[in-house]
Amino acid sequence: MTDALGEERAAALAQIEALTREFDEVVAASRASNADDEHDPEGATIAFERQQVAALLAAARRRLADAEAAVRAVEAGVYGICESCGGAIAPERLAARPAARTCITCAT
Repeated sequence: MTDALGEERAAALAQIEALTREFDEVVAASRASNADDEHDPEGATIAFERQQVAALLAAARRRLADAEAAVRAVEAGVYGICESCGGAIAPERLAARPAARTCITCAT
């Protein structure tokens, strides 16, 4: 299972890197432009795009935190135990979401 967690962590780090780069590009574009994007009939505002990327970046950081918590759980010998009820997390759930912290019942 640690291979899956390593892959999950690597994917989260790659996503954070890509989104950080995209966020920086959006911010740079907003500085370089003096256009009134709040009234642009062509589509979403730069502020909207910036907030959208920021939300995706926050989700990627949570994904990384979950993967790192799962690695610590493996090291502590408690991996696969639901943090809410203390019961076992189904192997199918862990296969689908290696960094899952809760069982299906507690997740819903």
